[in-house]
Amino acid sequence: MPSFSYQRAKNPAAAVQALSAAASSNSPFTEAESLPLAGGTTLIDLMKLEVMRPRMLVDINPLASQWSAIDMSTDHLRLGAMARMSDVADNVDVQRHYPVIAEALKLAASQQIRNMATLGGNVLQRTRCSYFRADWRCRLLTVVSTCSAWANSCRPWAVSRYPPACRSASEQSRAASRTRKRR
Repeated sequence: MPSFSYQRAKNPAAAVQALSAAASSNSPFTEAESLPLAGGTTLIDLMKLEVMRPRMLVDINPLASQWSAIDMSTDHLRLGAMARMSDVADNVDVQRHYPVIAEALKLAASQQIRNMATLGGNVLQRTRCSYFRADWRCRLLTVVSTCSAWANSCRPWAVSRYPPACRSASEQSRAASRTRKRR
Protein backbone atom coordinates (compact mmCIF):
# COMPACT_ATOMS: atom_id res chain seq x y z
CA MET A 1 0.00 0.00 0.00
CA PRO A 2 1.43 3.40 -0.90
CA SER A 3 2.21 5.78 1.94
CA PHE A 4 -0.29 8.47 2.84
CA SER A 5 -0.76 11.20 5.42
CA TYR A 6 -3.54 11.16 8.00
CA GLN A 7 -5.47 14.11 9.35
CA ARG A 8 -8.26 14.02 11.92
CA ALA A 9 -10.96 16.61 11.25
CA LYS A 10 -11.88 18.63 14.33
CA ASN A 11 -14.95 20.26 12.80
CA PRO A 12 -16.84 20.38 9.49
CA ALA A 13 -14.89 23.42 8.26
CA ALA A 14 -11.57 21.64 8.85
CA ALA A 15 -12.84 18.56 6.98
CA VAL A 16 -13.96 20.67 4.02
CA GLN A 17 -10.64 22.51 3.93
CA ALA A 18 -8.62 19.28 4.08
CA LEU A 19 -10.71 17.65 1.37
CA SER A 20 -10.84 20.72 -0.89
CA ALA A 21 -7.81 19.52 -2.88
CA ALA A 22 -9.94 16.69 -4.23
CA ALA A 23 -12.58 19.12 -5.43
CA SER A 24 -10.15 21.69 -6.85
CA SER A 25 -8.22 19.12 -8.90
CA ASN A 26 -11.46 18.28 -10.73
CA SER A 27 -10.57 14.57 -10.54
CA PRO A 28 -13.13 11.83 -10.12
CA PHE A 29 -13.70 11.03 -6.46
CA THR A 30 -11.96 7.67 -6.86
CA GLU A 31 -8.76 9.36 -8.06
CA ALA A 32 -8.76 12.18 -5.54
CA GLU A 33 -5.61 13.32 -3.73
CA SER A 34 -7.46 13.33 -0.41
CA LEU A 35 -10.37 11.19 0.73
CA PRO A 36 -12.62 11.10 3.78
CA LEU A 37 -12.24 8.14 6.13
CA ALA A 38 -15.15 6.99 8.29
CA GLY A 39 -15.56 3.22 8.49
CA GLY A 40 -12.89 2.52 5.89
CA THR A 41 -14.07 -1.05 5.30
CA THR A 42 -13.81 -0.72 1.51
CA LEU A 43 -11.36 2.16 1.19
CA ILE A 44 -8.54 0.43 3.07
CA ASP A 45 -8.99 -2.78 1.04
CA LEU A 46 -8.80 -0.84 -2.21
CA MET A 47 -5.75 1.05 -1.01
CA LYS A 48 -4.05 -2.28 -0.29
CA LEU A 49 -4.82 -3.33 -3.88
CA GLU A 50 -3.50 0.08 -5.04
CA VAL A 51 -6.76 0.70 -6.85
CA MET A 52 -7.31 3.86 -4.83
CA ARG A 53 -4.17 5.79 -3.96
CA PRO A 54 -4.96 8.96 -2.03
CA ARG A 55 -2.07 10.92 -0.60
CA MET A 56 -4.14 11.96 2.41
CA LEU A 57 -6.95 10.43 4.45
CA VAL A 58 -9.12 12.83 6.43
CA ASP A 59 -10.71 11.05 9.38
CA ILE A 60 -14.23 12.43 9.72
CA ASN A 61 -15.23 10.21 12.66
CA PRO A 62 -15.05 13.13 15.12
CA LEU A 63 -17.99 14.60 13.19
CA ALA A 64 -20.19 11.52 13.62
CA SER A 65 -22.36 13.09 16.32
CA GLN A 66 -23.51 15.68 13.77
CA TRP A 67 -23.92 13.35 10.80
CA SER A 68 -25.10 10.00 12.18
CA ALA A 69 -28.69 10.77 13.08
CA ILE A 70 -31.49 8.23 12.81
CA ASP A 71 -34.55 10.48 12.81
CA MET A 72 -38.06 9.18 12.39
CA SER A 73 -41.28 11.12 12.07
CA THR A 74 -44.77 10.00 11.20
CA ASP A 75 -44.14 10.20 7.47
CA HIS A 76 -40.41 9.72 6.86
CA LEU A 77 -37.10 8.27 7.99
CA ARG A 78 -33.91 10.35 7.84
CA LEU A 79 -30.58 8.57 8.10
CA GLY A 80 -27.31 10.45 8.48
CA ALA A 81 -24.43 9.56 6.17
CA MET A 82 -22.25 8.56 9.13
CA ALA A 83 -24.85 6.32 10.75
CA ARG A 84 -23.31 2.88 11.19
CA MET A 85 -25.08 0.03 9.44
CA SER A 86 -25.41 -1.83 12.75
CA ASP A 87 -26.96 1.17 14.53
CA VAL A 88 -29.63 1.52 11.85
CA ALA A 89 -30.29 -2.24 11.62
CA ASP A 90 -30.62 -2.54 15.41
CA ASN A 91 -32.78 0.56 15.86
CA VAL A 92 -36.16 -0.55 17.29
CA ASP A 93 -38.12 2.08 15.35
CA VAL A 94 -36.45 1.15 12.07
CA GLN A 95 -37.16 -2.53 12.73
CA ARG A 96 -40.82 -1.78 13.50
CA HIS A 97 -41.63 0.76 10.76
CA TYR A 98 -39.04 -0.04 8.08
CA PRO A 99 -38.31 -3.77 8.51
CA VAL A 100 -37.02 -4.15 4.95
CA ILE A 101 -34.25 -1.62 5.62
CA ALA A 102 -33.29 -3.28 8.91
CA GLU A 103 -33.23 -6.73 7.32
CA ALA A 104 -31.31 -5.57 4.24
CA LEU A 105 -28.63 -3.99 6.42
CA LYS A 106 -28.33 -7.16 8.51
CA LEU A 107 -27.87 -9.25 5.36
CA ALA A 108 -25.47 -6.83 3.67
CA ALA A 109 -22.34 -7.65 5.68
CA SER A 110 -20.92 -9.47 8.67
CA GLN A 111 -21.50 -8.03 12.13
CA GLN A 112 -17.89 -6.78 12.27
CA ILE A 113 -18.30 -4.88 9.01
CA ARG A 114 -21.73 -3.51 10.00
CA ASN A 115 -20.20 -2.15 13.22
CA MET A 116 -17.67 -0.11 11.21
CA ALA A 117 -19.40 0.64 7.90
CA THR A 118 -21.30 3.89 7.44
CA LEU A 119 -24.31 4.39 5.20
CA GLY A 120 -22.53 7.18 3.31
CA GLY A 121 -19.51 4.97 2.72
CA ASN A 122 -21.76 2.22 1.44
CA VAL A 123 -23.22 4.59 -1.14
CA LEU A 124 -19.74 5.77 -2.20
CA GLN A 125 -18.03 2.38 -2.37
CA ARG A 126 -16.57 1.09 -5.58
CA THR A 127 -18.26 -1.55 -7.69
CA ARG A 128 -17.95 -5.04 -6.28
CA CYS A 129 -17.06 -7.58 -8.93
CA SER A 130 -15.85 -10.89 -7.51
CA TYR A 131 -13.11 -11.09 -10.13
CA PHE A 132 -11.92 -7.55 -9.49
CA ARG A 133 -11.73 -8.09 -5.74
CA ALA A 134 -10.03 -11.48 -5.75
CA ASP A 135 -6.94 -13.09 -7.26
CA TRP A 136 -8.80 -14.29 -10.34
CA ARG A 137 -8.02 -13.08 -13.80
CA CYS A 138 -9.43 -9.58 -13.84
CA ARG A 139 -8.26 -7.85 -16.98
CA LEU A 140 -8.18 -4.57 -15.10
CA LEU A 141 -5.69 -5.76 -12.50
CA THR A 142 -3.50 -8.13 -14.49
CA VAL A 143 -2.09 -8.34 -17.97
CA VAL A 144 -4.82 -10.44 -19.58
CA SER A 145 -6.94 -9.53 -22.56
CA THR A 146 -10.34 -10.70 -21.39
CA CYS A 147 -12.50 -10.50 -18.33
CA SER A 148 -12.88 -13.91 -16.72
CA ALA A 149 -16.39 -13.05 -15.65
CA TRP A 150 -17.33 -12.55 -19.31
CA ALA A 151 -15.36 -15.50 -20.62
CA ASN A 152 -16.77 -18.07 -18.18
CA SER A 153 -20.18 -19.17 -17.00
CA CYS A 154 -20.01 -16.42 -14.36
CA ARG A 155 -21.02 -13.72 -16.83
CA PRO A 156 -23.74 -12.37 -14.49
CA TRP A 157 -20.93 -11.42 -12.09
CA ALA A 158 -19.37 -9.09 -14.64
CA VAL A 159 -19.75 -5.46 -13.75
CA SER A 160 -20.81 -4.11 -17.11
CA ARG A 161 -23.02 -5.37 -19.90
CA TYR A 162 -20.54 -4.97 -22.74
CA PRO A 163 -16.87 -5.94 -22.73
CA PRO A 164 -14.32 -4.47 -22.65
CA ALA A 165 -15.92 -1.75 -20.53
CA CYS A 166 -15.81 -2.31 -16.80
CA ARG A 167 -16.85 0.13 -14.16
CA SER A 168 -14.76 -1.38 -11.39
CA ALA A 169 -11.74 0.81 -11.87
CA SER A 170 -10.83 4.07 -13.50
CA GLU A 171 -8.35 4.08 -16.37
CA GLN A 172 -5.67 5.56 -14.09
CA SER A 173 -6.27 2.85 -11.47
CA ARG A 174 -6.19 0.15 -14.12
CA ALA A 175 -2.84 1.30 -15.48
CA ALA A 176 -1.32 1.57 -12.01
CA SER A 177 -2.62 -1.86 -11.05
CA ARG A 178 -1.33 -3.49 -14.24
CA THR A 179 2.11 -1.98 -13.65
CA ARG A 180 2.11 -3.22 -10.07
CA LYS A 181 1.06 -6.77 -11.06
CA ARG A 182 3.81 -7.07 -13.69
CA ARG A 183 6.59 -6.60 -11.12
